[in-house]
Amino acid sequence: MLESPSVLADTAVNTGDRSAVLEVQITELRARVEARDQRIRLLEEALRVLKANTYGPSRERLSVAAGQVELFNEIEATLDITDAVGMEPELKATPLREDKSAGGKPGRTKLASHLPRVEIRHELTAAERQCGCGGVLAEIGADVSEQIDYVPAKVQVLRHVRVKYACPGCEQCVKTAALPEYILPKTNASPGLLAQLVTSKYVDSLPLYRQEAMFERHGVRLPRATQAAWMIGLTVPLQPLLNLMDERLRSSGYVRIDETRVQVLNSDKAPSALHWMWVRVAGPKQQRIILFDYDPSRGGKVADGLIEGCSGYLQSDGYQAYEGVSARAGLIHVGCFAHARRRFFEALKALPNAQRKQASAAHQAVRRIDALYLIERQIKDLDDEGRTRIRREEAVPQLASLHEWAAKMQHETMPSGKLGEALGYLITQWPKLVRYVEDPRLAIDTNLAENAIRPFALGRRNWLFADTVKGAKASAALYSVVSTARANGLEPHAYLRRLFAELPKAKTVEDFEAMLPFNTALI
Repeated sequence: MLESPSVLADTAVNTGDRSAVLEVQITELRARVEARDQRIRLLEEALRVLKANTYGPSRERLSVAAGQVELFNEIEATLDITDAVGMEPELKATPLREDKSAGGKPGRTKLASHLPRVEIRHELTAAERQCGCGGVLAEIGADVSEQIDYVPAKVQVLRHVRVKYACPGCEQCVKTAALPEYILPKTNASPGLLAQLVTSKYVDSLPLYRQEAMFERHGVRLPRATQAAWMIGLTVPLQPLLNLMDERLRSSGYVRIDETRVQVLNSDKAPSALHWMWVRVAGPKQQRIILFDYDPSRGGKVADGLIEGCSGYLQSDGYQAYEGVSARAGLIHVGCFAHARRRFFEALKALPNAQRKQASAAHQAVRRIDALYLIERQIKDLDDEGRTRIRREEAVPQLASLHEWAAKMQHETMPSGKLGEALGYLITQWPKLVRYVEDPRLAIDTNLAENAIRPFALGRRNWLFADTVKGAKASAALYSVVSTARANGLEPHAYLRRLFAELPKAKTVEDFEAMLPFNTALI
């Protein structure tokens, strides 16, 4: 039986409605699938980054993409020569200080002349000196070869004998020679012992409990609690020195700042809560100042206090608090290209293994930034005028090209991915990143501050946490002195030994000024 026209029309309308509904459902499902795929891609990126950070090399070295030629020769990008040509590694140790003579012949360097020599003679016996002709062999010279020997540390006791004097006439006048002033009165810690403990912990990253075990091998009981009390006690006599360094840093006109986490078990916060160690760096070469400051907070108020009285430039990473800090203090905020570059390395880590050695936008960004670093390496020894000229002629055009490229790529890249985040950071930070070309004193990054933090971060892996707030503050003070000494080319143990011996004698500002690591009174 045939359907009437009205029934057919209703059926067509119902079919059209169902098709429209299905089209809407299909569109919604496609959107859900795309969103899910995007989330999967982001999670896969995060997983690859996590694996790379956990198991991969920590050095941010760029591999050459297949079919590409390096933009420039860079030590970090070359193969290890010994592996490439099948050579055996050098098996001879060489001390750092060498006697270098101009025009000398190439070859193995001689062992440094500053080391003491112990001569061991090897002679023929009387029988071996007999010649076949009946004569006796006479000495005509010697062949000399040298080895490096190691003598274990020696622990000794300093006996301070205070001689007494009396008048044989009246038998009433008695005098005793005075003891020298000690940096830690009422203790039996000598300057040499204190210098060893501080150097071992804050330079060699040896926890106090390990040093306790080492001294036990020498027959000396030195509990870690005693060592910790000595470390805290040193902060009081060191404070005038730290105050002078702080004043110089604030008046330098250019401060680099960074911060890193530290755990303090016994404080007002929960034991698992993070505390912070701040670091400030200022001053030119040979007058470098590195100061650590402990605070339980990472807030802007802490940074406000650390840069109060400063003028000129403040350089930092992209941590948002520094923007407000700079504005409140009237400082010009300078960015850090190392952090921008690191973001693109995160994008490289997020790529699948098969794509990491292929040309990509992340590779191109890193290479563009590396070209800027190459310019900085080439001009590092020039005067201010030369640095300014080269930056204007070479760096400024490359910066303009990088910004144009990044702005274009940002429109073509998913913002929530690692590459999108890196491009967003670069564009957002751009006004601060390019300010380094305005003043020849400014660096392209905050690596000096990061390098100053690195020994602390290494030590943190060994001792894991500070026990008390006093201990964290003492560590900040001692890291400041040791790091500043090393930054100015001083051997830390020798400097600390003299400093701890002479510091109790200081009475005036001039006395303390003479003991600063970049002055030569203690050398």
